[in-house]
Amino acid sequence: MKHLLVVVLVCLGFLLSGCSSQSNTPAPAEKPQPKAPEAITGRTAFQKLYISARGWARDAQPYRLQSDITGDAKGRDGKAPVWRGYFASPSQRATKPYTWAKGDIEPGTIDSYSPSNSSTQVFDIAFLKVDSDKAFEVAQKHGGDKIVEKNPDIGVLYVLDWSNATSELIWHVMYGNSRDDTKLRVAVNASNGEFIRVEK
Repeated sequence: MKHLLVVVLVCLGFLLSGCSSQSNTPAPAEKPQPKAPEAITGRTAFQKLYISARGWARDAQPYRLQSDITGDAKGRDGKAPVWRGYFASPSQRATKPYTWAKGDIEPGTIDSYSPSNSSTQVFDIAFLKVDSDKAFEVAQKHGGDKIVEKNPDIGVLYVLDWSNATSELIWHVMYGNSRDDTKLRVAVNASNGEFIRVEK
């Protein structure tokens, strides 16, 4: 009987010590899930980039805004995880790009600026009234929906610039995974949101 009692007590001791040692060990830490890259509309990105550009030069004026595609963010809602704004300073005779990506803004390399260069034609920010998400909606109604239906993985890129020929600010909505390989380009007026033309 004594022998049985000792065996029971030893077993009980093992059980109790096993419980207490498990409760004292911390649970393995869960690995944090990687965050999806933050994507924002062009106008929101532009406002952030413009503030940085004005810190560089008080007379900085925009001449282009463009998006980039990264990973799963395909730009099909008018939003992108990367936006590049290009600015010119007449007083400094220089241009400087700024990139917004994942909430951070990085300045680029300063280059020379000539007001007569048509590729760096600055525009008044008051013309930017329509955001990239609205430009996407317009482009969808003019052939974009069919492109996305045929190519579910296709990306959508956005470029905003001034047209000297028509004196208007234009969103160029481009369906393709790079600017060199687009299936469709739709021009949308960035001031009133009206469809202008299919460019390709």
